[in-house]
Amino acid sequence: MSIYERALGNQFRKMHPKLQERYLFEGDRPFRAKGVMDYVYRGSTFLYPLYRLGLKRKLLFPEHGRDIPFTIINTPCKGNDGEQQIHWQREFHFENKKRYFNALMSFDEHSHMIKDYFGEPPIFYSDLSFTVTKAKGLKIESKQQRLVIGRMEIPVPKLFQGVATVIEEFDDVEKNFLIHVKVTNPLVGNLMSYKGRFATDDIS
Repeated sequence: MSIYERALGNQFRKMHPKLQERYLFEGDRPFRAKGVMDYVYRGSTFLYPLYRLGLKRKLLFPEHGRDIPFTIINTPCKGNDGEQQIHWQREFHFENKKRYFNALMSFDEHSHMIKDYFGEPPIFYSDLSFTVTKAKGLKIESKQQRLVIGRMEIPVPKLFQGVATVIEEFDDVEKNFLIHVKVTNPLVGNLMSYKGRFATDDIS
């Protein structure tokens, strides 16, 4: 059973069948897909130092634009203690530059939420809540967050958190996945957002 099946419980079978396939992660087989983001937005220019720091950790980036080619690879792996993990590599292609928004996810037995470590090496942590929408899509929302400094994890006050909402659906007509991601902050507004679609080579 994948970490996402465990997080969603009985809701998992209420998702669109293609989303169920996407989040099963049977064996060691990764999920690979390509697509185009209709837009990739970032926040205000005064946040540029934050984006430069994010570049070093494959977390945030200063580029933005429309019709941005996109690839995603979700790879099952094991932690040092044998914990089931999924590595997320999200790659955005800005002309001659590749930018990343990477993370490592696992399942928390106590909270029944997904544990998400952002960046490589990780610099930020968030609990993620997974629910199924009325349209049989997947909704992901960030909850408690911590700043990761070496082995230390420091709780982040809500005023300084990056509040993330993700909606993923499947388009039966175009045979591809739809994605809409928004990361905002109570003080500065938009930190990062993107919307578009992607497809695997084996979608029938």
